[in-house]
Amino acid sequence: MVSHGQWELEPVVRLDSRLHTPMYHFVSILSLLELGYTAATIPKMLSNLLREEKTISFSGCLLQIYFFHSLGATECYLLTAMAYDRYLAICQPLHYSTRMTPALCAKVTVGCWLGGLAGPVAEISLVSRLPFCGPNCIQHIFCDFPPVLSLACTDTSINVLVDFVINSCKILATFLLILSSYVQIIRTVLRIPSAAGKKKAFSTCASHLTVVLIFYGSILFMYVRLKKSYSLDYDRALAVIYSVLTPFLNPFIYSLRNKDIKEAVKRQLRRSGILIEVKVGKADQGGG
Repeated sequence: MVSHGQWELEPVVRLDSRLHTPMYHFVSILSLLELGYTAATIPKMLSNLLREEKTISFSGCLLQIYFFHSLGATECYLLTAMAYDRYLAICQPLHYSTRMTPALCAKVTVGCWLGGLAGPVAEISLVSRLPFCGPNCIQHIFCDFPPVLSLACTDTSINVLVDFVINSCKILATFLLILSSYVQIIRTVLRIPSAAGKKKAFSTCASHLTVVLIFYGSILFMYVRLKKSYSLDYDRALAVIYSVLTPFLNPFIYSLRNKDIKEAVKRQLRRSGILIEVKVGKADQGGG
């Protein structure tokens, strides 16, 4: 269930020089990130739907958890970087080109990836040491920390506490940074005298804000909680939102509602000969 938009967005940004800006650089990285994010869970989920016996090895389960959480953490950091980019563009436009340089964009991107990949290592290490007495049946649509912890036949208080601390620092910190960026953006936009200027300023960050609200709205309720027991139906519903619905909607939010990307796609289609425009003029009104 990987949307075609996730495949096409990154090459469009890379091939069109008009989109070689920090904002679209981050958008292209986000499209690649979500391709991996969905690939960590969707293929196995779909294969299980076709099989009567739904199984996954313990090492395979831990790998799925690792990639799902590491890529999810990377998305948190990347969305925060995108919020900072919008803050500079709207609140400090005169300093934007000197601060948000290509070198800084590259460093921020690498930092997001490294921070995300290192994020779940401690949690994975603790889970791998737990004893499981069976039956090891996960009541979830994919492997994740809460359903796996519920299978352990020992006290998992330390695991729950570590998960809570790491997720709180990772999710709440990035969400508060994004929120503070948008508070400053809204203050700046409200000081713009013309309605057209306000609309233009808001339009540059509307897509990002929509994605942030959908993504954080689900993961905050899912992972920032101190509980040993979990409502499985509640967790499964939230899991569908942030693992399937959000990656599916993001390409539409960023591409179909973005005039620059739509125009770039049309230019690439014209160059490849796929899109041919026919201009229709008025017929001559001659007598005869």
